[in-house]
Amino acid sequence: MQHRVRTDFERLSGAVPATVGVAIASAGGTSLASLGAWSTGAAWSTIKVPLAIATVRAGSDSAELVSKTISQSDNAAAETLWSQLGDPAAAAKQVQAVIHDAGDTTTVVESRRLRPGYTAFGQTQWPLVRQAQFAARLAGVPDASGIIDLMRNLAPGQRWGLAAKGYAAKGGWGPGRHGEYLVRQFAIVPTASLHVGVALAAEAHEDRKSTRLNSSHITISY
Repeated sequence: MQHRVRTDFERLSGAVPATVGVAIASAGGTSLASLGAWSTGAAWSTIKVPLAIATVRAGSDSAELVSKTISQSDNAAAETLWSQLGDPAAAAKQVQAVIHDAGDTTTVVESRRLRPGYTAFGQTQWPLVRQAQFAARLAGVPDASGIIDLMRNLAPGQRWGLAAKGYAAKGGWGPGRHGEYLVRQFAIVPTASLHVGVALAAEAHEDRKSTRLNSSHITISY
């Protein structure tokens, strides 16, 4: 792990009023860094990336819904795509297959709507390290190329963190059960040696939910 990454992270995390975490993985999926106290939690809208890929694989002609799901993070569009994959168990299996194709054979996509008012798939517990590995390998996943293009062209309201730097990224956020609020994002970040996958998370009390982990303060060079 580059010493500069650790130094930059320590400086950033000390300025953020939240529990934060960063994971970085190589293009081969090898974990290069795992920093901070936050390690796992609900995927929220970051799970829309494998959902969109699963929909493409299923032969859906809903290009507009796929675009809204990624570029605008539209929940209604994502719910429609999910329903097109069959019953919840079948849909979860197909989304999980996409994650498995990126080398993560452990993460289980949630099929149950555990909390009223929130998507079932958004409640998937997706560890930060595994998400970074997914991002690192995403370019090699079948049917992912069009989704990656959408990740590079997010709507203005979605362009924060790594997305603000023009990288292919997807963020997500939502409340916990005990007053906490989680914001997370993953991205494919080009470097001097091809690219790395980066996953970020910040969890604070809900009265501080405007907090975003500003990744522009972290220099990634491998």
